[in-house]
Amino acid sequence: MAYETVKVDTPLVLRILPVASVVAFFGIWQGVVDFGIVPNTMLASPTQVAVLFWEKLFVADPDGAVLSVHAWVSIQEAFTGFFLSLLVGIPLGLMMGWFNVAEGLARPIFELIRPIPPVAWIPLTIFWFGIGIPGKVFIIWLSGIVPCVINSYVGVRMTSPTLIQMARTYGATDWEIFKKICIPSALPMVFGAMTISQAYCWTTLVGAEYLAADQGLGYLITMGRRLASPPMVVLGMICVGLTGVAIGIVIERLEKKLLAGIRR
Repeated sequence: MAYETVKVDTPLVLRILPVASVVAFFGIWQGVVDFGIVPNTMLASPTQVAVLFWEKLFVADPDGAVLSVHAWVSIQEAFTGFFLSLLVGIPLGLMMGWFNVAEGLARPIFELIRPIPPVAWIPLTIFWFGIGIPGKVFIIWLSGIVPCVINSYVGVRMTSPTLIQMARTYGATDWEIFKKICIPSALPMVFGAMTISQAYCWTTLVGAEYLAADQGLGYLITMGRRLASPPMVVLGMICVGLTGVAIGIVIERLEKKLLAGIRR
């Protein structure tokens, strides 16, 4: 009987705890601002951010665009950089993990570039691409490609030697082993790379939009700083965070469906 009670109550507790933590977080945040623990000029309260959110849905002033326009511009830039990082980074990492020639050619250059923060490329990016969208996409791409290459490389290296040896015993070529054994084995790490890359791209988005942007969530944050408007800064930060979470959920569900189909 006790076992049945635990089995019924546990899911309810797990559903309540996240909601309670969020409510407590916003309640403490509101109290910190209302009671003057942190001055209102330094931190906006949740109610102020909510009011500004509603206003920015319909009013373009003072930053020149409504919230949906800022969000759409940022999504275009971040998604373009993200998909380009997947398009280049995942095949490169997979090839480096299996083919010694690919590793010998690409790894030294990758290891040289990898430690450089993407925002350090901003001055050169302005010289190369100007201040338009291509420059921002390039910065975001640099941020997203690193986890794609590393995770894909590690995923191939983690392939079971037993499976590889068995395939060789049956006469499989290196390309067949790579295509039919290594790539499927690396898929969990590849999807992990997608999640990390997406997070990196959104983290770099604000820095990329410092490139003389006139729209985007990063630009919204920048304008909030220039106008000394904490509500605008916080609103931009929250929108970046919520959009990133939504994209992460989509990737997670896609991963579950694809991996479930492969296991069948």
